[in-house]
Amino acid sequence: ENSSEFIPKCRACRRQAREHSGEGDHHEGLSSDEELTPTEVDEFQKSKDNVLEDSRKIFEDVHADFCDIRKILLKFQEWKEKFPDSYCDAYISFCLPKLLNPLIRVQLISWNPLEQNFTDLEEMPWFRAIEEFSDAENVSESK
Repeated sequence: ENSSEFIPKCRACRRQAREHSGEGDHHEGLSSDEELTPTEVDEFQKSKDNVLEDSRKIFEDVHADFCDIRKILLKFQEWKEKFPDSYCDAYISFCLPKLLNPLIRVQLISWNPLEQNFTDLEEMPWFRAIEEFSDAENVSESK
C-alpha cells in the first residue's frame, strides 16, 4: 500500500476515534506523527555528537596558516598588493569561494538557525573575515 495513502487514513481513523472518545483538546494541524521517541532522540544526539567530534579533528594535521580563513585571505591580499597582474590573471575572485567552502562548512556543522540562541551568520568569524577582505579589495580597486 502506498505510504501517502496510508497517512491520511491513519489520521482519519485517529480523528474518528477522538470524536467518539470526546477528546476536545486536540488542535487540527498539530500532529504527533512527527514527534520522535526518546530512543530516537538519544540516537540522534549520539550521532550528532559523533559528527561534531569528528569535525573537530578534520584540520588537526593542517598548519594553522592554512585552516584559518583570515590568514588565508591575508595571503591573497598580500599577493594582490605585490603582484596585481598575476593576481588578476589567476582569477582569484572566482577561486576563493571553492577554496574557502570546506573551511566554512566545518564551522557551520554545529550551526542551527532553529535554536533560540543561534549565532547570526554575520557574527561568525569566517563571515567577518570575508567581509574585511571584500572591503580591503574594494578600497584597493578604487585606488
